[in-house]
This record gives sequence, structure tokens and C-alpha cells, in this order.
Amino acid sequence: MVLFIFISYSYYLTHVIVKESPLEFSGLNGVKTGYKNQHVEQSEWGWSIDPKGLRYSLNYLYDRYQLPLMIVENGLGAVDTLTPDKKVHDDYRIAYLRSHIEEMKKAVAIDGVPLLGYMAWGPIDLIAASTGEMKKRYGFIYVDLDDEGNGTLERIKKDSFYWYKKVIASNGDDLT
Repeated sequence: MVLFIFISYSYYLTHVIVKESPLEFSGLNGVKTGYKNQHVEQSEWGWSIDPKGLRYSLNYLYDRYQLPLMIVENGLGAVDTLTPDKKVHDDYRIAYLRSHIEEMKKAVAIDGVPLLGYMAWGPIDLIAASTGEMKKRYGFIYVDLDDEGNGTLERIKKDSFYWYKKVIASNGDDLT
């Protein structure tokens, strides 16, 4: 029997704290400190968009535990708009994923972190666990459904679907 040990974790955001941070644990986002990182962009839900934080976390975890790593969730929740011709132009999601993949590549190529794999969250729109709403969408495939349960449930591939398909086919080499 071969035992293969590695660390897997989800990465979405970073938090800023100070010594006197008023920690408030709420939702699946976890921690609210009352502080925002003024050096990074924020999502519509106030989550920091911090791709360098992903590289930092990869290095920190590998330095500490000396085990291979795997990112099992990473993505951007956003309000996606369906155009009249049934398209979703989610360039913001592509930019988010591209910047995080670029930082993972640096962690591997420059820093020597053994990263086994990466999975974006999620392939298809679903009810957001952190907010319980459908309008916060993560997927590459749009689901015609609103917060009240109205819609046809039709699935529509977003621009990010075609972009990520190309990223997968190139093993991460083509991020254009």
C-alpha cells in the first residue's frame, strides 16, 4: 500500500487584521475584522481579490509542512448579466482566474512549491453557500434561475467557459 500525503485547501481571499482587531465570525467567509486591505481590489461582496496572497499561502504552507499542495477551490462570485442574445461576458472572472493562475505558476517555477493541481469553483452556477443567493455566481456555465426560483434552468456557456477550456487544453500555458 502506498500512502500519498498532501495538503488541499480552498483559496478565495485574504483578511487584514491588527492586534486589536474586533474579530467577528460570520458566514462561510469566516472572519470580519473591520479592516480592508487598501492595496487590493474588492469583489461586489467585499471579498479581497488578492492573487499574490495565493502565492504567499502556497509558500507559507509548503515551508511549514513540506508537503505537496493542491488548490481545490478558487473563484470569484459576481453578478453576471445575460445579454439579449444569450451571452455572458464575464471578463472580470477571467481576469481574476488568470491573475491567480499566474501567481500559482510563479510559486511553482520560481519558488519551487510542489503544486499537484488546481480546481476553479465552480463549473456551473449554483446557490452561493456564503450568502444563500443565486445572483452571486461563480460558474463557467450560467443557469437561468433567480433568487426566487424563477427561470427556465437553461444552461448557457459564459465567455469564461471558453477561456478556461483553452487554459486546460494548454495545461495553463495559454492564459490569453
